[in-house]
Amino acid sequence: MHLFVVQRILGVLLMVFSLTMLPPLAISVWADDGALIGFTDAFIVTLGLGVAFWAPVRNRHQDLRVRDGFLVVVMFWVVLGLTGSLPFMFAESFNMNLTNAVFESVSGLTTTGATVIVGIDELPMSILYYRQQLQWLGGMGIIVLAVAVLPMLGIGGMQLYRAETPGPVKDNKLTPRITETAKALWFIYLGLTLSCMLAYWLAGMEPFDALGHAFSTVAIGGFSTHDESIGYYDSTLIEMIAVVFMLLSGVNFALHFLAFRRRSLRTYFEDSEFRGYITTLTIVIILVSVALFLMGVYGTWSESITRGIFQAVSIGTTTGFTTADYSLWPGFISILLLFASFIGGCAGSTGGGIKVIRFLLLVKQGLREINRLIHPNAVIPIRVGGKTIPWRIVDAVWGFFALYVASFGVMYLALASTGLDLMTSFSAVAASINNLGPGLGDVGAHYDNLNDPAKWILCFAMLLGRLEIFTLLVLLTPAFWRK
Repeated sequence: MHLFVVQRILGVLLMVFSLTMLPPLAISVWADDGALIGFTDAFIVTLGLGVAFWAPVRNRHQDLRVRDGFLVVVMFWVVLGLTGSLPFMFAESFNMNLTNAVFESVSGLTTTGATVIVGIDELPMSILYYRQQLQWLGGMGIIVLAVAVLPMLGIGGMQLYRAETPGPVKDNKLTPRITETAKALWFIYLGLTLSCMLAYWLAGMEPFDALGHAFSTVAIGGFSTHDESIGYYDSTLIEMIAVVFMLLSGVNFALHFLAFRRRSLRTYFEDSEFRGYITTLTIVIILVSVALFLMGVYGTWSESITRGIFQAVSIGTTTGFTTADYSLWPGFISILLLFASFIGGCAGSTGGGIKVIRFLLLVKQGLREINRLIHPNAVIPIRVGGKTIPWRIVDAVWGFFALYVASFGVMYLALASTGLDLMTSFSAVAASINNLGPGLGDVGAHYDNLNDPAKWILCFAMLLGRLEIFTLLVLLTPAFWRK
């Protein structure tokens, strides 16, 4: 393993990340909100750490190996999650303890959207902006990771996507050079963000709120500048704008790239994962809307449908915006929405969860096994989009699912052992590993009431879900560290 190369990359990451603290620092100067010293100190510490890592090994140039890649990817989120907590701890007007600061930072960067902050409306403007920016930066990191980096390591949802998609996406990268791939993704991500911001602004949001919510919408993060989230605006138009951009952000960004290059919307509907994504959300929307009306939660069909569409898309894509506390709805609806988050968005999107393509393959494999009971000698291939899926891919999906369930079970038990009730423990782990945010029980509104050990467990769950299980767990195996 080339540790010096890893150290150099880590140093560069920290130096670049330190620059992201300058915009909120400037906002703090302009607003005079009392957070200036905190952002200044955080910038100096992060930049200093980056230089300290980079300077001694700046001339060490070696090619990254696969094991180095795993380490860099994990360190990306772990180290930036830790340094991202500094402004929360250092701000004089808003000082948090280490556990809460790291929780908020990791939740932001992994685009989970779980928060320990009560009284968001009263936060300094610079802190409000910083929280939203964390999610946006994390979302961009996720896209580049999922589409450009993880496939090079032989893992990630894009492996499945390429296995069932004809044309350029079957290659390791969308473009011949990884830098060009990252650039193409960056322009798509930036374009969606600017379009979302403009739409929010025209719909009545203040420019600051429009920018902040565009950051978290496109990142599928769920952080808001208000305690009531999107419900603060009480605007159907704003809610439907959010629905459109949440849906777009839950789609594979490689698919956006192909659709843009071909100038054709047919590209989306030719993709089996996209069709599965839309079909799944449509079924959840119908079930939730009908249940809200028949169970008397809302008195009219129009309100039931509006609320049903928004919450089904928000929870189903693992964004986590709310217009109502869904944890207080009848149990059937709350559990249905939470289960929808397990499926999540498409591979190569900012969404969390198992990913739609894996879910489709799990269903097809289950049906295949039933058919084999009836026809034990038959050779029954698994097809997605008219293409036969290699057994290696199917095995990888089952391996992922097994590790996912096992990890979920261990963290569920660990959380319950800290004294939390079973519903809170279950939903908190589900909301964290799926990068959803709001859960049920005591974590329906926020996570501030949890004890410190529980918060650290959930930080691990957020990272585990965001890094698609394998990437993080492989570092915990002895074989990884052997020469």
